[in-house]
Amino acid sequence: MEKLVKSQLDYFNTNITKSVTFRIEQLNKLYNLLISNEKLLEEAILKDYGKSPFETFQTEFAAVYEEIKIAIRDLDQWSAIKPVATNSRNEPAASYLIPEPLGVSLVIGPWNYPYQLSLAPVVAAIAAGCTVILKPSELTANCSAVMARLINENFEAQYFYVVEGGIAETTALLEQKFDIIFFTGSVPVGKIIYQAAAKNLTPVVLELGGKSPVIIMPDSDLDISVRRLVWAKYLNSGQTCISPDYVYVHKSIEEAFLQKVAKEIEKADYKLENGNFVNIINERNTERVSGLINPSKVYTGGNYDVDARFIEPTVLHQVSWDDKVMKDEIFGPIMAVMTFDDLDVVIKEIKDRPKPLALYLFTQDETIKKKVLREISFGGGCVNEAIMHITNGNLPFGGVGASGLGNYHGEAGFRAFSHYKGVLDKALVEDPDIKYSPHTEEKLQKMKAAAK
Repeated sequence: MEKLVKSQLDYFNTNITKSVTFRIEQLNKLYNLLISNEKLLEEAILKDYGKSPFETFQTEFAAVYEEIKIAIRDLDQWSAIKPVATNSRNEPAASYLIPEPLGVSLVIGPWNYPYQLSLAPVVAAIAAGCTVILKPSELTANCSAVMARLINENFEAQYFYVVEGGIAETTALLEQKFDIIFFTGSVPVGKIIYQAAAKNLTPVVLELGGKSPVIIMPDSDLDISVRRLVWAKYLNSGQTCISPDYVYVHKSIEEAFLQKVAKEIEKADYKLENGNFVNIINERNTERVSGLINPSKVYTGGNYDVDARFIEPTVLHQVSWDDKVMKDEIFGPIMAVMTFDDLDVVIKEIKDRPKPLALYLFTQDETIKKKVLREISFGGGCVNEAIMHITNGNLPFGGVGASGLGNYHGEAGFRAFSHYKGVLDKALVEDPDIKYSPHTEEKLQKMKAAAK
């Protein structure tokens, strides 16, 4: 690991990666590599947890392709020197910002979207001009292996390299000095990453998770709202960091909401063979998630098979904060439904807990929209939609508080892997002697007058 990081640092210090032309060439190379090996990548993720080609393209490839295309299109603009105003004390002079790559980057990817959430930050790192070491999750072993083979055979290790392995390899990587670490995963592991980075004062981007709430107001269009919500909840079998975790539905529409949710689940016919559902990643997670199901509160679903790593789409109703399902992020195909009649109480209960990665509000009332968006802090979210904000490359994606640190997508990703040098470029002409010795009362009064 030490030799690998050293080789990337040496390569970075040649300044090759700072050329915009070089970066665009590498982005095109990655794009063509993925395009030409889609079938191979599809086969790997199907083996890991049953993800169909349709779902794989929709939730993995499409996002990465868009990130690459946006970066290629806008890189000249992002990397350009940016002039800023010069204050009167420094005139005549020019002031500007120079975006520069941070250097050697470490990207640690998760298992739930093994291609998208590993490669989208890589795209940002390449666009910024960094070198990259990618450590995919060992839980999606087939995806990790195919990424390692494709990337390591087509890129120079001193520029872009995939390290496979588990905790031991990740620990060994974290012992090295990087210029930035990008991690997507759980809060407990995020804390470990943060502590390791702090030893070298290494900046980090942490994309974590948490319990993302949904608020359904009585004025929402239930047919449209339920269809969007059910799709978002059971996408990837609920194994999504921004999955709708629990739902606050107004008491006046509770039964109508539950009936429509059950009907929409039945209509979607979520099955592995239908290509719209996936396995839980492993038996340990299947046991954990299925253990959150209280049979007395099941409205629909509730069946599971640990050996088959399967949990059917489940809805729990009459849920309270005392229930086990509300203690931690669900990260599985369980929708927990609570009711309310006072929006202020809902807002307080959400604010009393760690800031969520996402929030979803369904209403047509502009006053309620403004109130919720103003009063609740969350990473990002949607009004009358769920999850889809992540597909807009113009919206920075990231958490706040316990749900994460920093953001990416589009230019936000470029910024995450860059440092902006501020430069004052002054003309070599005589300047007022007010700042020079001797210090006089007259000079002091002039400085005070100008400052105040």
